Amino acid sequence: MDGENKKEKILIVDDSEFMRGIIKQTLINAGYINIIECCGGKEAILACKKKNPDLVILDLVMPEMTGVEALEKIGKDFSVVVISAVGQKKAIEEAIRLNAKGYLVKPFEEQELINLLDKLLNLTERVQKI
Repeated sequence: MDGENKKEKILIVDDSEFMRGIIKQTLINAGYINIIECCGGKEAILACKKKNPDLVILDLVMPEMTGVEALEKIGKDFSVVVISAVGQKKAIEEAIRLNAKGYLVKPFEEQELINLLDKLLNLTERVQKI
């Protein structure tokens, strides 16, 4: 961590508490401290409406409502990065078609995630200033 805390609000959506913990610790180590966690798609949609996150990290394979179904609802209004064990080209193309800004396959390199988030959040910040 470079010693600077980052103000951006990030929503982590994964049905695995273990995976949410890994992602959360990766974010904290990189200075992201404003973190919200959800364990499913329906909860994520509500959290997006109530908390207005700057970025959503979304798993695809979840019970009740899949990440694809959640992405259909939030992809146009929020920056979404998909992190999933599903690495097939068709799944990646579908996520991108639904406005995902990035896609990482589990297991992922921590630095790869941070680089992607920093890039996307920096881009969002610059667009908002215009």
